[in-house]
Amino acid sequence: MKHKPESVNVTTKSIVILISGHGSNMRALLEADLPCRVAAVISNRVDAPGLEIAKQHGITTRVVAHRNHPDRESFDSELAICIDSYQPDLIVLAGFMRILTPQFVARYQNKLINIHPSLLPAYSGLNTHARALQDGVKIHGCTVHFVTSDVDHGPIIIQAAVPVLMDDTPATLAARVLHQEHRIFPQAIRWFCNDDISLSADGKVRMKRLEQPDCTLISPRMEYANA
Repeated sequence: MKHKPESVNVTTKSIVILISGHGSNMRALLEADLPCRVAAVISNRVDAPGLEIAKQHGITTRVVAHRNHPDRESFDSELAICIDSYQPDLIVLAGFMRILTPQFVARYQNKLINIHPSLLPAYSGLNTHARALQDGVKIHGCTVHFVTSDVDHGPIIIQAAVPVLMDDTPATLAARVLHQEHRIFPQAIRWFCNDDISLSADGKVRMKRLEQPDCTLISPRMEYANA
């Protein structure tokens, strides 16, 4: 994604990215050459390594430290003021490890997108890979979704599935899922910026001009007897 001055294209959507840590999903967005302008990257941690990555891409960075606030409401209030100063069309949560208040979510209704490391609605919350392994599931993955006050249960935009291997650990499974996160997150943002997705009256994501091939992922792979 290229950092474009406002005068280049007045119709280009602008986004703000929120991070808390290394920002690998943020990096994937910045390197995807998306049809939007990144107005700023904001972190709740002053020591978040992703801030330096954003600076290297020429993106404005800001810090709204949650530790400086006595409660979530006051933190969200300052965060909203910071976000609103950039007037973004979309706020992207790229590894932003804070639970947002219902008031904050309502303020940016249909303008908040998050990525989660599981095939929602399964395994919302934390420690998704360890929980998947404990349950013995054979297919795991990641989800990009709109944010609602019901944490990790907003309208789903896109998902990617990966097989769970017999010798997987939480770390190896996480790495396989993260590779897919870096693929589907930019796609979801591209769809939003090109107005290729919308929300229906019943709260489902609708796609424009999207072909969906009939393919199946089966894990472990089936063995077929000779005819």
